Amino acid sequence: MAGATVPGMDEDTGEQGLGRRERDILALERRGFSGPGAKERAIREELGLAPVRYYQLLNALLDDARALAHDPVTVNRLRRVRERRRSER
Repeated sequence: MAGATVPGMDEDTGEQGLGRRERDILALERRGFSGPGAKERAIREELGLAPVRYYQLLNALLDDARALAHDPVTVNRLRRVRERRRSER
């Protein structure tokens, strides 16, 4: 079947790994944002997602070994932030 997609298969490279949306989420997390609302605006405009959905996808990505392999610095930083917030509750 030409053109068929396989779950977990990258449409751009044809390799197992993160899809474009997952890579875009991690790329957005690497950026700094100036001022309140700037990140939420970027989430809506650049990714076409509601912020709540974005954070759901991001949280799932933090537990994904493919995300860790793709961007270990960002994923480990966000895991530390998540763990610190959980321990504060």
